[in-house]
Amino acid sequence: MPILAYAAIALLLAVSLHTLHKLRRVHVLLYDLRDQSRNDQTGLFRQLEALQGLYIELDLKHSLPPTRGWAASPDFLLEVARHARGLKHATVLECSSGISTVVLARCMQLNGTGRVYSLEHDAGFAEQTRAQLRRHGLQDWATVIDAPLTPYDLDGQSWPWYDLAQLPALLTVDLLVIDGPPQATRLQARYPAGPLLFPRLNPGAAVYLDDAARPDEQAILRRWRQDFPALAYSSQGCEKGCALMRKD
Repeated sequence: MPILAYAAIALLLAVSLHTLHKLRRVHVLLYDLRDQSRNDQTGLFRQLEALQGLYIELDLKHSLPPTRGWAASPDFLLEVARHARGLKHATVLECSSGISTVVLARCMQLNGTGRVYSLEHDAGFAEQTRAQLRRHGLQDWATVIDAPLTPYDLDGQSWPWYDLAQLPALLTVDLLVIDGPPQATRLQARYPAGPLLFPRLNPGAAVYLDDAARPDEQAILRRWRQDFPALAYSSQGCEKGCALMRKD
């Protein structure tokens, strides 16, 4: 057989193998897209279930603000709300205000006792939260504190964190919810909540950390475990991750 014929056959085989390889990659990609689509649909359905559960358990008369984007996810809010509903005469402290403030204030109202204090560094957002509280008739159950980010010296490093000057000096906490400051403010931006607020925890208090699946929050949790070994640590299966710490 002429050399040109061998070359043509070899070229045809190479093209065929390359085509088969491409087809296999497309096939695998289609399966990945299918699986991703199923996961996305399952995740969305779970959030809708949690949101519906939140409306039912809190018997809300008005709609909540959006729960996508930067806001806490419905499954996280439902976890926190169910815990808050079991508290009596509770003091709740939040790092960052928003939809969670409305949810927690409603829990206090249903309980008939308790109060929510919410630290908010953005004055405009603080006013939006106050407006939502008024809309739901919850302004008597929550206080949104204007707490601009101010430098704190912790372990020889400077940390921009909520100004605590307006927080009652002797305030002790039964439930602490950490969903701020924003990650963009600094690496491990939420770490100061440990040294600055954990000493205020009452016996039996719980701490919920949102976005706990992110590497930044995982690093914070490792530091807290070293700094506060007396706390019991666990995780809840929420969309963005939820870490739960308890002071037994």
